[in-house]
Amino acid sequence: MEKTADTSDIGGFEYLFEASRFQDGVICGDEMFNFDASGRCEVYSLSKKSKTASFTLDKADIIVPHCNSVCFGRPDASGGYPPLYANIYNNRAKMPDRMEGVCCVYRLIKDKESFSSRLIQMIRVGFASSPGLWMSLPDKGDVRPYGNFVIDADSGRLYAFVMRDREKVTRFFAFDLPDPGSGVVDERYGVPVVTLGEDMILDMFDVPYSNYLQGACCRGRIIYSLEGFESEEVPPAIRIIDTTKREQTGLIDLWGTGLRNEPEFIDISDGNLYYRDGRGKLFSHPLPL
Repeated sequence: MEKTADTSDIGGFEYLFEASRFQDGVICGDEMFNFDASGRCEVYSLSKKSKTASFTLDKADIIVPHCNSVCFGRPDASGGYPPLYANIYNNRAKMPDRMEGVCCVYRLIKDKESFSSRLIQMIRVGFASSPGLWMSLPDKGDVRPYGNFVIDADSGRLYAFVMRDREKVTRFFAFDLPDPGSGVVDERYGVPVVTLGEDMILDMFDVPYSNYLQGACCRGRIIYSLEGFESEEVPPAIRIIDTTKREQTGLIDLWGTGLRNEPEFIDISDGNLYYRDGRGKLFSHPLPL
């Protein structure tokens, strides 16, 4: 595998190639999907180390998903890609309805070498807009009350998690993963919306505070959550959360290993963890970390 002189092997992370300087994304086979903060995606071939296609998420002009966390759901009878989940996050931070705790669900469509997408559902945490279980401070006091989402395909659970500034913890909520066809149709978006109520919470637990959530993924009931910026004060790191034990079981200090750019993308494929920073550098690391 081709390597570079300065980033060939850092703390066990092997440099692969430079990709988009985007947000989070997902991997399916040889295809890596990188999403930016406005719903645009660039597709890369891992084996060829090059971009093969690009497209924009359906209705991104009116919803504008930030794609802070992106993941695939459970495979279904469609025979294509599993449903794709991408959150709105802080793109509406200055709007009256900030849409905290909202995730968009898409169907990816491939036609030869071209891609498109169709919005098929939205999922909204129904108790995210006021202090309580989700927010911890009144008057929009939490610095990032928007929330990330990951899917545990093995258990059929959706996990939503959010930074709580009062107690300095990150709170995780588990729900049954809604069927992609369920919900009440919202005429603004033309798709069903599922509202997750307090009575639908299957589990809730707190782990140590995340310093600004970035990308996330889940495999084998373990959540890998990125955090941090490009500074020693808010350093990049990976938190490892065991949803069965309901606790943080590991912390990878990326800053300490020499990976000091803002973290964005994380996913797992074929026994390897893939990590991309905000400058587009893609790395892999065999599991377990």
